[in-house]
Amino acid sequence: MKHPSPDVTVVPSSPTIRFDVVAGLTAAAVVLPKAMAYATVAGLPVAVGLYTAFVPMVIYALLGTSRVLSVSSTTTLAILAGVQLSVVVPDGDPARLMVAGATLTGLVGVILMLAALLRLGFVANFISTPVLTGFKAGIGIVIVLDQLPKLMGIHIAKQGFFHDLLSVASQVPHSSLITLAVAAASLGVLIGMERLWPHAPAPLVAVGGGIIVSWFFGLQAQGVATVGLIPQGLPSLTLPDLTLIEQLLPGALGIALMSFTESIAAGRAFAGPGEPQINANRELLATGAANVGGAFFGAMPAGGGTSQTAVVRAAGGRSQKASLVTAGVAAGTMLLLAPLLGLLPHATLATVVIVYSVGLIQPAEFRAILKVRTMEFRWAVAACLGVLVFGTLKGIVVAIIISLLGLSSQTAQPRVSVIGRKRGADVLRPLSPEHPEDEIFDGLLIVRPEGRIYFVNAPYVGEQISALITQYQPRVVALDMSRIPDIEYSALQMLIEGEERFAERGVTLWLVGLNPGVLEVVRNAGLAERLGRGRMLFNARAAIERFQALQAAEDGKAELVVS
Repeated sequence: MKHPSPDVTVVPSSPTIRFDVVAGLTAAAVVLPKAMAYATVAGLPVAVGLYTAFVPMVIYALLGTSRVLSVSSTTTLAILAGVQLSVVVPDGDPARLMVAGATLTGLVGVILMLAALLRLGFVANFISTPVLTGFKAGIGIVIVLDQLPKLMGIHIAKQGFFHDLLSVASQVPHSSLITLAVAAASLGVLIGMERLWPHAPAPLVAVGGGIIVSWFFGLQAQGVATVGLIPQGLPSLTLPDLTLIEQLLPGALGIALMSFTESIAAGRAFAGPGEPQINANRELLATGAANVGGAFFGAMPAGGGTSQTAVVRAAGGRSQKASLVTAGVAAGTMLLLAPLLGLLPHATLATVVIVYSVGLIQPAEFRAILKVRTMEFRWAVAACLGVLVFGTLKGIVVAIIISLLGLSSQTAQPRVSVIGRKRGADVLRPLSPEHPEDEIFDGLLIVRPEGRIYFVNAPYVGEQISALITQYQPRVVALDMSRIPDIEYSALQMLIEGEERFAERGVTLWLVGLNPGVLEVVRNAGLAERLGRGRMLFNARAAIERFQALQAAEDGKAELVVS
């Protein structure tokens, strides 16, 4: 076997570059048509979609912690941006929309970067999975309804989901048959290719076919709406309008939250074994910078997309070089293919939007949630209805409120158990019907609450302990706090007041098994000094031993007095 000469430098090959190039080109075939379609969802010119698949993607590729996350426009962000922009620019003036869109994108980026500085990466967990499932389903339903008029070749005045649904239904007889035919053909291409050839560039084929058919048959002259003129060349500098900040801020907060939530979810979902862990705060900075940079070139709000990231991973992408290739294809499209894109029928774009928005509606996830817990299923349904009834932006607030209420309801009534000892063994466990032979100690009641005690659940815990005192009539209550990781100030004050009330009833309170954090709080409040070392014990066994020793001492004194 020959070994390389020590004077010869062996340069390792880099097969990952080949994989990334292929993945980037494949992703471009999927991402660019979808990006143009999402721009129409937001009410912006089609070219904005290409801008968003260019600048933000490059910036994230340089700063992000995920190796394969593809950052551009997404379905959710598009509909949220469209709702906000329609409020600020109700007349739909293209020039004002571009400026307002850039301002909104920049504001989203600034919010994300400020959140990174404040290390608010944990905020991504503010919306629970069931609530996010319901919220996305609501978004998907809204988008499908929003795109139906374009498929049918009709126009309606948008006034809310349910009113729009009735308007679309009433306009069905007035649908354009040729527009419906274009939509049906596009739908057949998208669905057929996805089923026969998963992760195929179906959107590219649909869009390319739509352009060819539009040119060959002169569809625009026959009443089929097309995209129209698209400026050729790279995006020009777009300055934000600072006077719009106050109007755009509420919507920007919601969009920033969803951008970060989607990006984190997609990044974590497609992180491969051995790859660096996704850093939430670094992701905030990267997506924030991507949006700020994109804003100056007319991009719409951007975030990591699950479907496009799946394409990158499926095509063998290994690093962010794949995203740089996709961005390069976007730039080439703007420079060379802009005139052709103007022939694209709106019905084809609407079909692309619908096909890739229906995926947001996951009945299987609803069924899985219902199978596990009915309560979380109700949260998911409520979040979905919140979007339909209150609108998409307010739907975010509804989703967060439902998540927080759900968290509160889960912790509002923590388990409070009476602890007994297994007869004939040194095993302490909660009393239960399964173990009726477990023994308790006359005069001593060991009570164990579980979970964090705070202002919401402290009254409930206090009521449970008082009821147990009434039931067992102990002389000593040993409060086993080994399962309490933290106690909030209001709850601590209730504990202090409870100790005083117990004393008035002739009941002595002992604190048992305090965790370090809880012990520190008890000491800072002066309760530890008041109780003394004799009433603060290491664990429940120590409490039993001390109580039995005190009882034996009292019995000894009683015998001495009698004798």
